[in-house]
Amino acid sequence: MYGAAVPPPTGDNARMESFAAVFGPPPTATPPRIDWAAVESWLGLTLPADYKAIASAYGPLDIGEHIWLHVPCKDYDGFDYGDWLAQTHRHCRVVSRETSASPPPILHPQPGGLLAWGSTRTADHLFWDTSAGDDPDRWPVVVFRQDTADEGADPWLRYGTPLVETLVEATRNGLPLPGGGRLDPIPATLERTAFLRKNHRWAPPEPAPPTDPRRRAALTEGEGLAALTTLVPPPATPRLGDGAWEDLFARLGTRLPDEYVTLMDRYGAGTWRDWLAFPSPRGDAFDSHVEQTLDAYRELRAEFPEYNTLAVWPEPGGFLPFATSLDGDELGWLTEGDPDSWKLIVYPRHDEQGPPLPGGLIETLLAWTRGRFDAPGLVALDEDDDPLEFATFEPFPE
Repeated sequence: MYGAAVPPPTGDNARMESFAAVFGPPPTATPPRIDWAAVESWLGLTLPADYKAIASAYGPLDIGEHIWLHVPCKDYDGFDYGDWLAQTHRHCRVVSRETSASPPPILHPQPGGLLAWGSTRTADHLFWDTSAGDDPDRWPVVVFRQDTADEGADPWLRYGTPLVETLVEATRNGLPLPGGGRLDPIPATLERTAFLRKNHRWAPPEPAPPTDPRRRAALTEGEGLAALTTLVPPPATPRLGDGAWEDLFARLGTRLPDEYVTLMDRYGAGTWRDWLAFPSPRGDAFDSHVEQTLDAYRELRAEFPEYNTLAVWPEPGGFLPFATSLDGDELGWLTEGDPDSWKLIVYPRHDEQGPPLPGGLIETLLAWTRGRFDAPGLVALDEDDDPLEFATFEPFPE
């Protein structure tokens, strides 16, 4: 997977001098204030001294118009250092497991796990190998290459050099990449990361409150709506939109399945597992969603009938969508027979059309939220994920 000898350290001052000599002085923008004691306490690690010095003096950087060096900060447009770490580690773990014959490496917060510090414009990610010894100034850089993972090869490569030496080498000679490719030398330039120009101080998140044991139990116990509402508590005031169910049924020319109505009356409009969004059912949002989705589907069906095989509402047995994924997959019904007997089906954006799902809406949603259901468009959990962390519902704002 990755392996090389780590050279002797050159000293923090020498590394900082090397960095400044190659890349120049800090940008004029004020860097974020970083409470390193709080950051390191939250991580459970002492970070490399050269990284802390660069982050404190320079802030988040776009290096050579290719490498983003991230630092503990927040941005008003949504970047959060802690969230970025967690998402990067999970993404690389999941992709590595799915595409490589080798198991993924250990990643932080597991002891000795890889710890991300940057990413690239080609969707690669850069880490330290914290298992390389007790001296963080000697941690070598490890790269995860997305393109290599997509090709089914081992996406990991361990360089034998710490942070500054690796960055300097990238400008002088380029860097080898997993899978046999090579990054050409990048310019010895830097500027403040464009999407982090409004950054401000980041504070570690407060410890999560103790988990309700009833929610943990609901991952394996119970069934139906009772188990779902225990696992994912519904909001106090569901967002349903104006009007009444009868108004929607009249516009559609049919009632909808009772379990959909029951589910929406408890939860309303919102997003499950940060992935599957249900529009407000008793207003314009539902109608617009159906109209736009089916208009687009008809166009694709006319051009590519071999890939788009579903009839669409109000055709007999036609597909009637009611929820959409973050990636544009559509969940809906095949409207054949009595509404309570309609079968669920996913119209996947990036996969071939599959058969109807085996269960009803609440049964499927419960199994998926428990991490036990996998279908195109309904993203499965990784085996190392805690399903309770993903058992969420976020109501849409007013």
